[in-house]
Amino acid sequence: MKIGILASPTKRIAWENKKKHATSYSWVQDSEVHDEYDVFVDLDSDDHIHRLNTYTQNTHTIFILSAVKYSIEGALNALHLKNIIHFRALGINALPTLLERNVMEYSNPFNLSPEIVETIALALGYETITLVNSRVGMVSPRIICMIINEAYYTVQEQTAHKSDIDQAMILGTNYPKGPFEWCNQIGIKEVYEVLESLYQDTHDSRYKICPLLKQEYLKYHT
Repeated sequence: MKIGILASPTKRIAWENKKKHATSYSWVQDSEVHDEYDVFVDLDSDDHIHRLNTYTQNTHTIFILSAVKYSIEGALNALHLKNIIHFRALGINALPTLLERNVMEYSNPFNLSPEIVETIALALGYETITLVNSRVGMVSPRIICMIINEAYYTVQEQTAHKSDIDQAMILGTNYPKGPFEWCNQIGIKEVYEVLESLYQDTHDSRYKICPLLKQEYLKYHT
């Protein structure tokens, strides 16, 4: 199985920090070479959904696409790509820190067989696979980003300091990281954009971005 992986430097580091690695793969620099591979992994596809314009023309490659800020179906709809009969793709949770786990949290909007999914997961070095609904935020990113957002509201209200909240979450809930430590490791840009995508998709007040979080995001990304 010939595997190509396209990733930003941050995602590449996260992938290489996995405890168990893929059996054999090549890092690629250009999304246009996808047709040279049996499996093509794009860890930044939901930041570059226009790549689907060429991916969907490929009839033989199976794609593993980052699908946190967009579901695959949502990205296809945004690009007005319909009746994609031969396209085969899985969505994957590719946020930094979560990408480093040997758990493949994935969506399967095109109903690939369990045997194909398991074969690909093993080839990519995943020990566990978890199927989730194909929706913005998947499961783990949605929960973690919501917790981070709530923690920002707590600081904004001057109820507690960031370090106190981190310590309380680690000691009180047995979380591996506090929300602000997690935010720093995931990247505030990623957290902000996941929350924004969730809010636009659901209009649920739980995902309305805390002004303090937005302020910190704009400080570094404007």
